[in-house]
Formats: sequence, C-alpha cells, structure tokens
Amino acid sequence: MSTIVEFFVAPGHETAAAVVAGGPGRVFESLKYGNFDAEEALIEWEAIVTGRSFGDLVDAGVPEAVADAGAWEGPAVLAVSRALQDALAAADASRLAGIGEAWIRVRAEEGEVFDHEIVTGILGGLARLARGIGAGARDGHRLYCWMA
Repeated sequence: MSTIVEFFVAPGHETAAAVVAGGPGRVFESLKYGNFDAEEALIEWEAIVTGRSFGDLVDAGVPEAVADAGAWEGPAVLAVSRALQDALAAADASRLAGIGEAWIRVRAEEGEVFDHEIVTGILGGLARLARGIGAGARDGHRLYCWMA
C-alpha cells in the first residue's frame, strides 16, 4: 500500500528519476493521492483498457520501474505505459467511468472498497494530465508515478 501517490509529467526517465527521494513537488505538474497500491492500480487499469491479463502485463514489465530510493524499500518512480497513457488521453467521461467501475469491481474481489467519486476523480485527473502531454512543448513527455 502506497501512503503517498503522486502522478506527474516529465520529459523523460532521467528527469523523472531525479525526484525519487522527495517526489515531484512543484517541479512538475502533478496530482497527489494516497492510500492505494499505485503499482497494482497501474497494472489493473492497463488490463482493463487493453484486455491483457494482469500476469501478462507483469511479465512484460508493466509498469516500468524508473528509480527507487534503495532496494525498493522507499520511494520509487514508475513510468505509466504509453498504452495506458494514450488510453487515458483518449477516454471521454463515459469511458473513464467505465474504467473506474471495472477497477472498483476488481478491488472488491480483493476485499477493498473504493468510493466511485474518488476513483472517477483519480482517473479524470490522470486523463487531463495525459491529454496535455501531446500538446506543444510537452510533446514527447511521459506520465510517471512517484510513490512512497
């Protein structure tokens, strides 16, 4: 379980990795959340939007680890896959709600309860970040997740 989860946009892995110790803070545009397993969520969201299985995604190295503070015991930075980033950028409100509902069902199977409004807010925020990536000076940037 990640206590702090912060999604942010950066121009590449090296720049994203530089924030591993303290998080993106005000250096990058970011969204801050907490109290969910961000790595697992990224895999589950991608499974929902691509139809690939959780196991296949894990075997494929999704999400990509960019940096950790040491032995994966402290903060870490993960790269959101381009497939998930693109799916979020293209999703309208109805699609985001569907992804959220599917994720709530997946978490419920594991005994976790997530509020629909909070899930919709998280996915909506990520979609806004993803949509802004392909525009102008941010073309080529990626969506990352810092967790501690």
